[in-house]
Amino acid sequence: MALTAKQVQGIAVGEWKSDGGARGAGMLAFRRPTSGEVLAYFRYTLPTGKRDALPIGKYDQGGRDGYTLAELRDKAGELSRLYQSGAHNLRAHFESQRAEQEATAKSEQAEREAQERAQHAAERFTLGNLCNDYAQHLQERGKLESARQARSLFKVWVESDASFATTQARHVTPHQIAAAIRKPREADKERTAGILRAYLLAAFNAARRAPFDSKMPSGLIAYQVESNPCEIIPAIPVSAGNRTLTADELKAYIAQLGDSVTDKTLKVCLYAGGQRISQLLRATVSDFDNNSLRLWDGKGRRREAREHMLPLAPIAAGIITELVAVAKAAEDKRAEQEGRDARYGTLPIFSAYAGSPLVATSIGRRIHEISIALKGEPFDARDIRRTVETMMAGMGISKDLRAQLLSHGLGGVQDAHYDRHGYTDEKRAALQAWEARLEQIATGKAQQTNIINLHAA
Repeated sequence: MALTAKQVQGIAVGEWKSDGGARGAGMLAFRRPTSGEVLAYFRYTLPTGKRDALPIGKYDQGGRDGYTLAELRDKAGELSRLYQSGAHNLRAHFESQRAEQEATAKSEQAEREAQERAQHAAERFTLGNLCNDYAQHLQERGKLESARQARSLFKVWVESDASFATTQARHVTPHQIAAAIRKPREADKERTAGILRAYLLAAFNAARRAPFDSKMPSGLIAYQVESNPCEIIPAIPVSAGNRTLTADELKAYIAQLGDSVTDKTLKVCLYAGGQRISQLLRATVSDFDNNSLRLWDGKGRRREAREHMLPLAPIAAGIITELVAVAKAAEDKRAEQEGRDARYGTLPIFSAYAGSPLVATSIGRRIHEISIALKGEPFDARDIRRTVETMMAGMGISKDLRAQLLSHGLGGVQDAHYDRHGYTDEKRAALQAWEARLEQIATGKAQQTNIINLHAA
């Protein structure tokens, strides 16, 4: 018999009362476990023959703090129909449903996370970011000029093409690389195309090796690069330059050099034996001592920069002595204004302003200005360096000694592991002879020199 609301409300503590129901279809039952509430259950027979009571909810006559009798009967009816449909273990049925829902939720969450990771990878691990990370790697290795050059090339020829730069690095194809390299080549920039190809090849190789080479930045591992799309692209040979300045052109060039820091830097570069601009600009006050200038050559595949000592002749040493004095005076003034001790050691010798070093681009622009002013065949810093070595060869300075003076071709096994001779005396004699030659060119007068003999080239 169905219960009335009054009967349900009057159930004693610990008492069970059934609301009736068809045999074998389960039934709604009530029980008051404590003095304060009546709970509703669905009682049914398990396949094992045992009885089970599945909680439905709390009874409340007004429905404010539980379910009304009508609502509980509706819920019991739903459970009864489910039971009769074959779900003879309702607890197991609902547990299976919960497990399935949780599995579905986890699967959906995993899919969302995978999509987020894929989206992050698509946005972060792009070709453009690989190029930037590789340039940063070069900078951290001390290859500042290479890093600057790489960034410049990547900006012009990679980042300018948004669809190319935003492609995930591991999905970049050889066809895309070939198209990028073709652009500077078609613009008659053969050398630029070759250098761009070399930097892209190096960037992809660094990312590919990163998981296995502890010397590579760990941040490159996440790019998941497994192949190098640049390898199939043929290398573009760099045409050997052949422009050298004549004695008259060199005389005119020297005459153009004034008293600005930029021009003094160019004069030191020339009189010190045609040194690389980028290495010269990194020299600090602590690198100049007893008329000798220490440079650091990180060019090529060196893991660590090679010390390159130059025992300067009087003119180059005198210019640097003046620049060092200016740099120290400026530092003294800054230190006094800031209320601290002066710090000389890391001051750049070739300083533009406020203790900041000159940049190679400003030096290059100045050489270009002079080249234009002379109204002859154009020349650049490499041509001046080539001119120095060519003229030194003509003076009888040997090839090996020229290599020591210009710091090139010194990466072989003999130089790297066995030859520890500093060549100080030989370099000093050669630079004195070179300064005498330059003064002869600049003034048209032969200069006195104590150089007696230099080995034949």
